[in-house]
Amino acid sequence: MAKSFVFSSESVGEGHPDKVADLISDSVLDACLAQDKFSRVACETMVKSNMVILAGEITTKAQLNYEAIVRAAIRDIGYVNNDDVFHADSVFINNYLTKQSPDISQGVDAKKAKGKKTAEQGAGDQGLMFGFACNETPELMPTPVMFAHRLGRELTKIRKSGKVAWLRPDAKSQVSIRYVDGKPTEVVNVVISTQHTADVAHGTIEDFLIENVVKKVIPKRLLSAKTQFLINPTGRFVVGGPQGDSGLTGRKIIVDSYGGWGRHGGGAFSGKDPSKVDRSAAYMCRWVAKNIVAAGLADAVELQLAYAIGHPEPVSVYVDTQGTGTVDDAKIAKAVTSVFGFKPADIVKQLNLLRPIYRETTNYGHFGKADLPWEQTNKAAALKAAIK
Repeated sequence: MAKSFVFSSESVGEGHPDKVADLISDSVLDACLAQDKFSRVACETMVKSNMVILAGEITTKAQLNYEAIVRAAIRDIGYVNNDDVFHADSVFINNYLTKQSPDISQGVDAKKAKGKKTAEQGAGDQGLMFGFACNETPELMPTPVMFAHRLGRELTKIRKSGKVAWLRPDAKSQVSIRYVDGKPTEVVNVVISTQHTADVAHGTIEDFLIENVVKKVIPKRLLSAKTQFLINPTGRFVVGGPQGDSGLTGRKIIVDSYGGWGRHGGGAFSGKDPSKVDRSAAYMCRWVAKNIVAAGLADAVELQLAYAIGHPEPVSVYVDTQGTGTVDDAKIAKAVTSVFGFKPADIVKQLNLLRPIYRETTNYGHFGKADLPWEQTNKAAALKAAIK
């Protein structure tokens, strides 16, 4: 009998409160790196009602207008309507940013310090990071989360075009896929909730999103008469964004990664410069995993790295091809450590991370975007050659 199961993943739109917070934090990071590539940034944001709160630690030579950065980010999202309680031009901004702790700094800096066992740059924190790749989609990502992201992108594209006046920024999408013998075979259901103006009928929203978003994004072969469309299932979504719910940086880590298919180490990405291995090592894990699959060494693979704060070498490197490897996992792991460097400084150099690229990552997943450095498969040939 065929092994059959249904797996679901979600995505959230740019106007979701948590993503508003993420974009503000990544906007601050990019602004720092644009002026000072050695900036140390850990920017956390909270949004609620008509308030924005910045907190965290930043050490930089950059001269920043935080208020202008915050308002520009909110404006880009689209909170500029006359009836928005959370409005780019009128939110109150509270800034509680301070400098990075000297104790953390000495662990990260590439120089000697009392009690530090090496003069090399160390990891900015302890922790574990995961990367995943599979051959289900052209992006080498799991199908459910990629479809959920595509729905969100299309909805945002339509909203920002101005062609549909009743759409508002806050939105969520979710896709459930039936797998048979490990292959995605059909879409069981699609959920989309989008904020809207008060004057539009629910039926109008439902019909429009099914025809112009769902059926445009989901391949016809995966839809059937049994596919269930759940569009704004509460019946009304007028109050949204930070007016309706608080938002925090780093609260959508599963949306940001693999939609629950691959594991997550628990560390958030947004607002952190690449000395923080929560972010940079997770990107590194994805790069390695994607190259393993691209090299034909596995149909699916998960990589784990773990670090100690202030220490340059990872304390562990683990490769799991989940039974799909064409060679033994131990051989792949050995090849991986010969082709890639996993010290924090090496990760930054290999992926060229000291530049303002992080706003590009904030929405619709940090993985699966072709132009990002950790999405390149430029090491596949080297990995194949290293297998012995």
